[in-house]
Amino acid sequence: MIQRLSRSVQHRLPVRGFTLLEVVVVVAILAILAAVVVPQFLDRPGEARQVRAKQDIAAVVTALNLYRLDNYRYPSTDQGLEALVNKPAGSPPADNWRSGGYLQRLPVDPWGQPYRYLNPGRHGDVDVYSLGADARAGGEGEDADVGNWDG
Repeated sequence: MIQRLSRSVQHRLPVRGFTLLEVVVVVAILAILAAVVVPQFLDRPGEARQVRAKQDIAAVVTALNLYRLDNYRYPSTDQGLEALVNKPAGSPPADNWRSGGYLQRLPVDPWGQPYRYLNPGRHGDVDVYSLGADARAGGEGEDADVGNWDG
């Protein structure tokens, strides 16, 4: 048994590490890849914010539709999106308002502003929208308005 162990130890290949040159080559390749790939991702935060705004708006519109199913109409512009969190006062009445509300809290847009609401909307029954990065109507790119009319 001892002879068998010594033979297996003798036939083992020596363990070899990486040379400094090999490590430098790998680091250089990674640096080149990072220089090419990273700028492409850094140009996309504005696009990511707009996608998040569209997702938030879709969730708010879904809550508004549930509100409408229970109360037969959307909240007025004066009642606003707050009617999805707290039972609204005023007209139209919300006699069948769901206990606990339709949203736990109102989201804010990716630029830190509250979402806006119009009833009647300019683009449909109701409009839920964000004014984009510049917080002004219109604009292009990240400054563009994002709303439920965007599809």
